[in-house]
Amino acid sequence: MLWKHGTMGSFILRVIFNAAALWVASWVLPGMDITSTAASDAVARTGISQDTETIGIVLAYLFIGLIFGVVNALVRPLVSLLALPITILTLGLFAIVINAAMLYLTAWISDYTPVHLTIDSFFWTAILAAIIISLVSLVAGLVPGSRR
Repeated sequence: MLWKHGTMGSFILRVIFNAAALWVASWVLPGMDITSTAASDAVARTGISQDTETIGIVLAYLFIGLIFGVVNALVRPLVSLLALPITILTLGLFAIVINAAMLYLTAWISDYTPVHLTIDSFFWTAILAAIIISLVSLVAGLVPGSRR
C-alpha cells in the first residue's frame, strides 16, 4: 500500500541517492572511506561465490546511506532551526557546515555498526564531502519520483 502511494518508493530512491552521493564523495576525497568486512561475509554466506566484495561494498554504501537519511530526517531540522540566525548572517553558507556536521554524526554512529564511515578531517574532508553530496543530491532531485 505504501509503495503504491509513492512514500516507500520515494524513501528507497532517497536511500539509493544518498548511497550514490556518498560513493562519489568517497571516490573524490581520499580522506573519506566506507569499510565493511561484515557485509562481504554476509553475502558470502548466502551462497554467492563471485563478486562478494563488490556486493558487500554496495550493501555497505546503502547501509550508510540509510543512516545518513535517518540523521538528516531526525537531527538536521532541529540543528537547522537552532542555527537559523548564523545561517542568515552568513547568507546560507552555514548550511554547508550543518551538512558536514550531519555527515560527521553519521560517521560517529557508524562506529557502532559493522559498517564504518571514516572521515579524517572535519574542516576539509567533511566540508568538501558535504558540498559534493549536496551537488549529487541536487542532480538526483531532478529524477522524477524522487521528491514527494
